[in-house]
Amino acid sequence: MCNCGNKRNEYAVDEKLKFNSNNNSSQLMPSKIFEDSYFKYTGNTGLTVKGNITGRVYRFSKVDEVQLIDYRDASAMFGVPVLKKVVANSR
Repeated sequence: MCNCGNKRNEYAVDEKLKFNSNNNSSQLMPSKIFEDSYFKYTGNTGLTVKGNITGRVYRFSKVDEVQLIDYRDASAMFGVPVLKKVVANSR
């Protein structure tokens, strides 16, 4: 009886270990490219927005509420008419 399946699994594990030991940069966390942004809610009722990149849910429950939005989701927030970007010092 052939035991080829185990050979394939052993080879895959060996290759994965070799890749990880040769490429230490794959284990480093990337730094942020841009800063996160603050957005102010200017609508009349509550608003829930899901970030299109991170999948994070941002809940604005009252008027003039300000939240920090991940920089990866910030560009999509400009498309929401009741959200306005604010400078961190003017919150």
